[in-house]
Amino acid sequence: MKPTRLITAFLAAAFLLAAAMPAPFAGEPPRTGGMEQFTLNDPVLPAPETRFLDEAGKEVALADFKGRVLLVNFWATWCAPCVQELPSLDRLQASLGGKDFTVLAINEDRQGAAAAAPFLEKHGIKSLAVHADRQMALARALGLRGMPSTYLVDRTGKIVGSLTGVAEWDSAAAKALIKHYIAAE
Repeated sequence: MKPTRLITAFLAAAFLLAAAMPAPFAGEPPRTGGMEQFTLNDPVLPAPETRFLDEAGKEVALADFKGRVLLVNFWATWCAPCVQELPSLDRLQASLGGKDFTVLAINEDRQGAAAAAPFLEKHGIKSLAVHADRQMALARALGLRGMPSTYLVDRTGKIVGSLTGVAEWDSAAAKALIKHYIAAE
């Protein structure tokens, strides 16, 4: 076989092999930049059925959002690192939020929405809905150790991982991690 035909055959075989490979979102999710701190659960854990309050004051559970990827963030008005992180969560919800993805920023103040809603308005947070866990029931069910803490829940209602501490959730690294789970079916 001539060298050019050999090269052509090799390239064709490589192309066919690449086409048969899984989509780029299969396998291990990307954890670069600030997302290196993101801890994957192995195995993934089912989200607790514990109820919390939505923006209308109605009791809801994480299961009510099944079919969407959720970024569940716990914050409080008195938590300086939480306040630092809120604008990036707001920008993330504005850019990726919709039928496939939602940021659930869950307030842990004892006054719940009565404290959270005016605080968010005062700080120009417009894309995040007010959710409250006044008794910290959901926080306890998830084993919350500090704030801010953020949990990523896949479309099937499984907690795939978490990050405790401040993160830039609208960064390219965070979006790549989240898009990995949005793309997974």
